[in-house]
Amino acid sequence: MPETIKPNVQVIERIFLLLEVLSRQGQAMSLKDISDAAGLHPSTTHRILNDLAIGRFVERPEPGSYRLGMRLLELGTLVKDRLNVRDLALGPMRELHRQIQQPVNLSVRQGDEIVYIERAYSERSGMQVVRAIGGRAPLHLTSVGKLFLASDDVARIRAYATRTGLPGQTRNSLTQLSHLEKELIAAQKSGIARDNEELELGVRCMAAGIRDDQGKLIAGLSISAPASRLDEGWLARLQATADDISKALGYRG
Repeated sequence: MPETIKPNVQVIERIFLLLEVLSRQGQAMSLKDISDAAGLHPSTTHRILNDLAIGRFVERPEPGSYRLGMRLLELGTLVKDRLNVRDLALGPMRELHRQIQQPVNLSVRQGDEIVYIERAYSERSGMQVVRAIGGRAPLHLTSVGKLFLASDDVARIRAYATRTGLPGQTRNSLTQLSHLEKELIAAQKSGIARDNEELELGVRCMAAGIRDDQGKLIAGLSISAPASRLDEGWLARLQATADDISKALGYRG
């Protein structure tokens, strides 16, 4: 909770504080340690923790010690189930588009392809590269697809190459496994992948990954632009936007 925003009721503020203290520990804490960390009197801490234990927000594994309770897990699961990457991404995507005035795409993996599931663009932004929602493309020819391949192990990458034959679309397409593997290693290290006119001549893309609360790559955010207009200066904004969406999904990095 930001320091500048506080609940109107003091006891609620203290509840938030105690839950935050407990969340920093992976194991049970003594009443004294909790009180010291929260800066509250032990009697106040004891009273609030006992009330939280009644609601199963806190549990006592043994007398005098406390840890977060299962009720928080149950509520967290309900929240997670209703989180939708498409809904959470659209606002940040629109803001990124407003900043760079180029289309921003959201894609997910389905088998050996990526599927475009959302986009942010404006018809007033001049020449643009707009991907159709529902459109598909091979993993190895797209920036987001390369992110997904880079998250696979070597055996899976080579199985993909064998299964698909790495077909090309342009003279820049990576159709040799050794060349693809070299680019995937770079993507693993940087967290960024690129499409250098590999899917379509005259079009370049850059992508950053979106992860869920378990750290799993579940989607990719990409910027598509005419090859001569893709600006490396957009990279930091793209990564920051993808990170914001990941955090909204519960990713803690």
